[in-house]
Amino acid sequence: MADEEIRHLVRVMNTDLQGNQPVMYALTGIRGIGLRTSRTIVESTGIDPKEVIGYLSEEDVSKLDESIATFEKNLPSWMLNRCADPTSGEDKHLLGQDILMTLREDLNNLKKVRAYRGLRHERGLKVRGQRTKSAGRRGSTIGVSKKK
Repeated sequence: MADEEIRHLVRVMNTDLQGNQPVMYALTGIRGIGLRTSRTIVESTGIDPKEVIGYLSEEDVSKLDESIATFEKNLPSWMLNRCADPTSGEDKHLLGQDILMTLREDLNNLKKVRAYRGLRHERGLKVRGQRTKSAGRRGSTIGVSKKK
């Protein structure tokens, strides 16, 4: 390890990960992967979770990439982040940009259907039943403005 050069950026799943972190913690830099899922991914590849990701060989990095692509088949359905997808009805685990795109699609669908939650999102108000009289006063002001 001392004679090897550390790679400061490691590219996994189209995401740059910090090369000075252990593999288990570095994988959490990918959107949609937390500590628990990263642990299962690393254990399925046979790589030491405490090994620094910058010292991994290209073979090990490609093993991680393949394992991430297929890991949702090995997880129980309660561990996936998109259970019973409204459009397809199947259980999925979204990673990276897919999470942001799906969230945007869901919000646009709520707005298009004119659901209550969609209207609240549209207006920039609280969505989940919180009070608005005294909380959440940052942002655009609608009412009376103070004289300067």
